[in-house]
Amino acid sequence: MKKIIFWLLIIAGCWAIYNRTSEVQLGPGVMAPADPQQSTLPSSVQHRVNEYDLTELAQFDIKAKVLSKKDYHVGREADLSPTDLALGWGNMSDESILEDIKISQSGRFYYWRVDSFPIPRKEIETHSANMHLIPANDSVKSTLSQIKKGSIIEMSGSLVNVMANNGDWRWSSSLTRNDTGNGACELVWVKSLRIVIE
Repeated sequence: MKKIIFWLLIIAGCWAIYNRTSEVQLGPGVMAPADPQQSTLPSSVQHRVNEYDLTELAQFDIKAKVLSKKDYHVGREADLSPTDLALGWGNMSDESILEDIKISQSGRFYYWRVDSFPIPRKEIETHSANMHLIPANDSVKSTLSQIKKGSIIEMSGSLVNVMANNGDWRWSSSLTRNDTGNGACELVWVKSLRIVIE
């Protein structure tokens, strides 16, 4: 029994060390001040990805802090988008503010809670978002696997709607940063992705 407890403590210690080293600490200060940039495309562009049709709705560019990262392996969504990033910009990229906001991801949603608000609730809601990322190429897929919580990234691509070829399933992107709850996540066809600070 003592051996089992010993090895469990070793495993727990290694896991704690891994989690600390896999998170980037940048210190106080706004690291991504600008709002995401979105512009309507002149015409719909479509792509076929495996058994799905993607329709580009708007050009989308963002520089943001990674508040949380979650990989998914099961379901139709995971066929297209293996990773969600919860991203923050403006004051939601400032670690002195983020230390008072508890952030998590589960079931393709991003959650936050506070004991007291370091900034107004509306600012948290409009300066952070959960984004479902669909890699458009192998370079994006490789970079996505290297991203750590706390990093600053730059991403460019399109907000898209997705439909299964047989029409029995669809997945739609939000087109605004002002919404919350179900349907508020961005679904991004990511054409380029760069880690700016890690």
